[in-house]
Amino acid sequence: MSGQSADKAFAGSIPEVYDTTLVPMIFASYAEDLARRVAARRPGRVLEIAAGTGVLTRALATALPESAAIIATDLNQPMLDRASLVGTCRTVEWRQADAMALPFGDGSFDAVVCQFGAMFFPDKAHAFAQARRVLAPGGFLLFNVWDRIEENEFAATVTAALAGLFPQDPPNFLARTPHGYHVAEVIMQDLATAGYARPPWLETLTARSRAGSPQIPAIAYCQGTPLRNEIESRDAAGLAAATAVCADALAKRFGEGAVDGQIQAHIVTVDA
Repeated sequence: MSGQSADKAFAGSIPEVYDTTLVPMIFASYAEDLARRVAARRPGRVLEIAAGTGVLTRALATALPESAAIIATDLNQPMLDRASLVGTCRTVEWRQADAMALPFGDGSFDAVVCQFGAMFFPDKAHAFAQARRVLAPGGFLLFNVWDRIEENEFAATVTAALAGLFPQDPPNFLARTPHGYHVAEVIMQDLATAGYARPPWLETLTARSRAGSPQIPAIAYCQGTPLRNEIESRDAAGLAAATAVCADALAKRFGEGAVDGQIQAHIVTVDA
């Protein structure tokens, strides 16, 4: 497995490591931001796509009234299994589904929401068109995507460290996929191609990523994302060593104790 196929492989121990390290470190604050934006528009029926281990789902369940129905979907059943295990403060429906072929009728939802998932869609315009199809009149699509990797300091440091470890074939998952869909004009064009007639609104939001030690982000990125697949494809027994190299690079840049780095993302809203 390689390239874009491996980029979507969230299985094995990845979901648990992802949920316990990456979620509090980089995802939680952006999930709360999206949930507040959704709640402000008071939708009655909400579809979440690419829900992962449910950090946004949990925020939505807290921010929205009991009367608002929430269906949370993801392509990867192991991620949904982790999300369901962690649970939410109230009932939501978990459902395995591909954002490229949503199994819902036209006009079924008031809001479609996606937290850091659009970067993984093989055909972004098609996925956005699927979201538009299932939106009712007056509904909206709300999603966020990471800005370029240089604006996300832990991810950039890990990528550079691995390039030094594997100079002939640098693992490039983080730059290629999570941070590979950040150009505003490209996003706007994909939404136009998907058939959204109204202009989208894009805001860039900077935040801080914090962890108790440099080892935590090293483990998070190397073992809690499909970057693990790239490392192990280059050295089947080298995951621990690669993680240590990244931890050393993070310590040199941010210090040996608690670490604090910039993260940055785009938030996009478009009406159906």
